[in-house]
Amino acid sequence: MKAKVKDLGINLVDSFSEFKEFKNIDRATMMRVLEDVFRNILKKKFGQEANFDIIINTETGDIEMYHLRLIVEEGEVEDPHLQIELQEATKLEPDYQVGEDCIQEISLEDFGRRNVLNARQALMSRIIELEKDELFRKYTDKRGELINGEVYNVWKREIMILDDDGNELSLPKDQMIPRDMYKKGDNIRAVIHAVEMDKGSPRIVLSRTSPEFLERLFELEVPEILDGLITVKKIVREPGERAKVAVESYDDRIDPVGACVGVKGARIHGIVRELRNENIDVINYTTNDALFIQRAVQPAVVSKMDIVGNTANVFLESDQVSLAIGRSGHNIKLASKLTGYQIEVYRVNAVVEDDVDLEEFLDEIDEWIIQEFKRVGLDTAKDVLRTSVADLLTRTDLEEETIAQIHRILRKEFEEE
Repeated sequence: MKAKVKDLGINLVDSFSEFKEFKNIDRATMMRVLEDVFRNILKKKFGQEANFDIIINTETGDIEMYHLRLIVEEGEVEDPHLQIELQEATKLEPDYQVGEDCIQEISLEDFGRRNVLNARQALMSRIIELEKDELFRKYTDKRGELINGEVYNVWKREIMILDDDGNELSLPKDQMIPRDMYKKGDNIRAVIHAVEMDKGSPRIVLSRTSPEFLERLFELEVPEILDGLITVKKIVREPGERAKVAVESYDDRIDPVGACVGVKGARIHGIVRELRNENIDVINYTTNDALFIQRAVQPAVVSKMDIVGNTANVFLESDQVSLAIGRSGHNIKLASKLTGYQIEVYRVNAVVEDDVDLEEFLDEIDEWIIQEFKRVGLDTAKDVLRTSVADLLTRTDLEEETIAQIHRILRKEFEEE
């Protein structure tokens, strides 16, 4: 007769049902763990050298355990856990002979209620650990992949998301686009950004701000990228504000920028909506550094350029400077990141007869402040005076009081004239 766990009245059948509900663990692994736990119990009772066969049916909860011992002549038993006398063996099976293995079934009732309860705890503990390890491995292998999930909880510093298998994933606040707003039950897309262990449990961190997220969205919308006809060379982002994407095609018949944008912007509009109206500039990649820099500062048109080491000095007409710098300086910052050059913006013929270069004010204005103005394309006194305090606060790292003081100094120069 099979030894059934339910015969002990401690609902171990329910335990097997719980095991089947565990995610990320296949049946073969679960069977191996169950057998290992029961084998350890048997070894503890009969000794480490004893031999056993264990058969487990996870569907019904049936467990069959058999103790294997060598049959010897009467009086020759040295270890009762390894050997059995022929006289005792024939009580189990009359046809047994000396030298054969005696197979004796073991009932769980022989272990007692406490040992079986301990077995259940050991099983649960082992399988939980296995699930953690498997979850960590699974998502480590998926790093950088796009994932769809459902918002399960919204907290101040992060959002908890459930994937299709019910695994909990974390989207921290600093990995969200500034205009992201979600509530429980919403669907959400993000990339797997990092997998780390936190207090013994895997923590899967998602991101919507990483360049990889934008790259995965392009792969969804532009089949030529997924097919390898177009390559995304580099992506830089100011999440929610602006992004620049350099693309290249090895097939001269394919226009990589046109393919990414789509007819009337059909392809890129879906990506822009997902990124909360983030402006996306798609440009042709080239190994010609000067040409690449010109494309990177678009929509501004460069009049001339000097490249010295890692610095690119670009000269533009007055009406192009603000386009090159962009709102809050995002355009010029991203162009620098994309090309790997520190891009400095200058006006063509910046100093005119009735204007004064900022360098002339070094005795009244600190040099670092002058350099901050020049960084955003303001080279002369009138350039600064024509720019409002509010605009300067946005474009530079200067404080309002400092800007007001600079305005007073510059105005005084022209009043004296």
